[in-house]
Amino acid sequence: MRWTLKPIPEQQKIEALQQALQVNEIIAKLLIQRGIETYADAKKFFRPSLSDLHDPFLMKDMDKAVARIEKALINNENILVYGDYDVDGTTSVALMASYLKTRTNHVATYIPDRYDEGYGISFKGIDFAHDNDMSLIIALDCGIKAIDKVAYATEKQIDFIICDHHRPSDEIPKAIAVLDPKRDDCVYPFKELCGCGVGFKLIQALAQQEGKTIDDLIEYLDLVATAIGADIVPITGENRTLAYFGLQVINTNPRAGFKAIIHQQKKQELNITDVVFIIAPRINAAGRMKHGNYAVTLLTESNFELALQFASEIEQFNTDRKEADQQITVEALSQIETNKEENRCTTVVYHESWHKGVIGIVASRLIDTYYRPTLVFTKSGDKLAASARSVSGFDVYNALEACTDYIEQFGGHKYAAGLTLKEENFEAFKQAFEDEVTKSITSSLLTREIKIDLKIELGDINDKLMRILKQFAPFGPGNMTPVFMTENLKDTGYGKCVGEDDKHLRITVSQPNAERIVAIGFNLGHKYELVANRKPFSAVYSIDENEWNGNVSLQLKLKDIECVL
Repeated sequence: MRWTLKPIPEQQKIEALQQALQVNEIIAKLLIQRGIETYADAKKFFRPSLSDLHDPFLMKDMDKAVARIEKALINNENILVYGDYDVDGTTSVALMASYLKTRTNHVATYIPDRYDEGYGISFKGIDFAHDNDMSLIIALDCGIKAIDKVAYATEKQIDFIICDHHRPSDEIPKAIAVLDPKRDDCVYPFKELCGCGVGFKLIQALAQQEGKTIDDLIEYLDLVATAIGADIVPITGENRTLAYFGLQVINTNPRAGFKAIIHQQKKQELNITDVVFIIAPRINAAGRMKHGNYAVTLLTESNFELALQFASEIEQFNTDRKEADQQITVEALSQIETNKEENRCTTVVYHESWHKGVIGIVASRLIDTYYRPTLVFTKSGDKLAASARSVSGFDVYNALEACTDYIEQFGGHKYAAGLTLKEENFEAFKQAFEDEVTKSITSSLLTREIKIDLKIELGDINDKLMRILKQFAPFGPGNMTPVFMTENLKDTGYGKCVGEDDKHLRITVSQPNAERIVAIGFNLGHKYELVANRKPFSAVYSIDENEWNGNVSLQLKLKDIECVL
């Protein structure tokens, strides 16, 4: 582990914000680190407002998209809502279809089959639209690179509107409208929307044309918040506002599909982490193990009893997914050892029988063991398909772009991508990728990093601090849960390893003139000797609440510990 302490803001700024907000130095520092330097900034941060959302017509081609959809509605054209099979895609489809069905009965949905059609817009999907007399396709969370597919649709007299958030190539598809804030020629102020977020901006624009306001669209924000969490986009700016209000919908009046999933989990209230680890994997499991249509059906169902049935099916898909990714991870780790590739700068593994639906999860699991850019390949038709995952600070998309001589197709972003290649090019690609990463990655990027916000004393931790920290939520990229470091701590002498195989560490930390606090370190059982016999140590942690028998107490969630030399 590499501990990195973030820079301390300028003292003048700290004091000015303390005075403006009447908060202590710790809170002022944390806010400035997040770009919040004034009272007005803080008001937007702590009290998000839907009125802060940008005008959707600032997005390039939004006027064209709205005009084409309004024309389709007036003429009773058949519209196909098309989206990817992951969480962002299926929530996008559910959002757009749900909205359009309030205005027309001529709406159908289409999710490509992960195994038969692969990622993005497919010729098969366009043929489906043509065979069913559909003259407009609205593509969500995909399509920014579908130049040949859009041209094919045009030949069949089918218009396309693309709503995407992935990085465009030099050439943009010749669709009626291409909504993507990452377009170079798009002046939309917030660039980090997820696919569902772009879809929401489109229905916001359509609603404005009807004379409706953002308040009329709140019911759709549970979908947007789920996509924001699952797609790991920054929870800053518009995303923070959308996630904040989306979580309120999830916890007070969720759609039947979410209510059914939550009902199975017996959870009282969900935060963004719960959305990521409870709701998102189940929605994803449909597309991974069976078909994304199951997820769209669940998310668009209004009858709770039916939603419970659909949620039960998806729960089984999720169980199957867990078993598959655990087994493949074991096999992949074994392959790395057999090939003596433990010391490379990359992980590239392949087996023709691995389940395509879980290779992305396996790639992330492999990074837990070998912290480096990772690709997991499997057989997909007559080609090999891979999911790529990266480590903090390294752009795997750029590395893949340097290896395009061996790649048939690829897309994605800095930390996650997908690609296909011919089987005969696998070994050459594997070496080219290793060479490219080796020359462009630094040794520090190959060491897992813990970013620490502030160094504090144990005595700084109290209920008031915790109350304010909770208001920093929802947490995520760009606004992570605050991480602290404290030096010269000691265990009271009753620390122990707990859990299966003593994997976890439970201690009670103390420091002179401060109240003792219980600390739990998951997967830190192997570091017990560092704290045994009241040896002094330093710890990195976040502050959490522990609820037991109705009592709530503060506790530290340890991320790492080091002995004091």
